[in-house]
Amino acid sequence: MAARRIAVISAGLSNPSSTRMLADRLAKETVAQLSERDIEATIDVIELRELAHDITDNLLTGFAPAALESAINSVYSADALIAVTPIFSTSYSGLFKSFIDVLDPDGLGGKPVLIGANAGTVRHSLAIDYAIRPLFAYLHAEAVSTGVFAASSDWGSGGDEVAPLSARVEKGAKELAEAIARKDAARSSDPFDPVTYLGEGRSFGHLLGGLAGE
Repeated sequence: MAARRIAVISAGLSNPSSTRMLADRLAKETVAQLSERDIEATIDVIELRELAHDITDNLLTGFAPAALESAINSVYSADALIAVTPIFSTSYSGLFKSFIDVLDPDGLGGKPVLIGANAGTVRHSLAIDYAIRPLFAYLHAEAVSTGVFAASSDWGSGGDEVAPLSARVEKGAKELAEAIARKDAARSSDPFDPVTYLGEGRSFGHLLGGLAGE
């Protein structure tokens, strides 16, 4: 089976950043989930921090420098996205939104997306559903139902013991892997194979027989 490719968008501003840590955990678990389904996957990480000046130049001039153009093409050609942003002022970061703004509005149509976000406190967890998810819905991407939020406490001993970060990561990654697998199945069907439109075990003889009233 041909390898699937996942583009990972990380909008963290610091280095290292908890945003990148969350993005890496989501990517690793998604690859593991796909492997269980006999699907090989590779990861392309797009670190927006390194493209901040190029993104600004593109917004001002309408032209993407080479590094940014390569990142944009990686997003368009990927089989799925993992998009992770820090939460500032109850919404996605300006850098994250600026990168989305330089994409073609039709470039993400039908693409499976796993949304991740992080902030200092769990009070910002709803930002995934009221800010980030509508953004991808507008772009006609297919965000999986589980969004993964990580608060600062999730990286230490004071994390949520009822729904730990590891369980949330696994659930989101599983949903993305299932979405990718469904896309693979749809792409693998041969439109010229009679099975596609006649059904398994049937032939043109069955079709002709049915037309003849048999």
